[in-house]
Amino acid sequence: MSTRNKSCFLNSGGGEQRAFEQIYQLYSERIYGRLIRLLKDEDIADSILQDVFLRIWERRAQIDPAQPFKAYLYKIAENFVYDYFRKVARDKKLQVKLRAAAADYYDQIEENIFKKEYEALIGEAILKLPPQRQKVFLLCKIEGKSYEEAASLLGISISTVSNQLVKATKSVKEYVLSANGMAFTVLLVAFKW
Repeated sequence: MSTRNKSCFLNSGGGEQRAFEQIYQLYSERIYGRLIRLLKDEDIADSILQDVFLRIWERRAQIDPAQPFKAYLYKIAENFVYDYFRKVARDKKLQVKLRAAAADYYDQIEENIFKKEYEALIGEAILKLPPQRQKVFLLCKIEGKSYEEAASLLGISISTVSNQLVKATKSVKEYVLSANGMAFTVLLVAFKW
């Protein structure tokens, strides 16, 4: 945006509120995303985002249109983040909240990694099944089809589906247990396999 356009954008006479709304529309999502990455807390990011735009509104008459507006806006946000972390360093209650948020964030990451590893291990176990058992297992356990639906789709009897599923489930459990021991036993029980 040219300096002249920026000047009109920020100092649009009676349209200051409209100009402010345009600024908010243009920059708020980007700044909010950056705040989330820095703070790892949506409530605090929301509060700081409000403070940033309140500061812009309060100082709208002092904004120099010759200077890059985006850099000015990001600097204000950065200063609010620094102020927040200084306050956290002084405030023990906020330190506890920050640690809890970081622990939750770490737990979520760890849980996602564990889940992906588990899914990969189950996938390996399924691939080792004979073709018919593999199809039965996928239809019943993964896709949630009933024995009747699986039997109809595969052109086999319901009792064959049942027998193949019992054998497939046993094979998958054994594979997972041999690969990772007790840790996955709890998950297998939780998933009722």
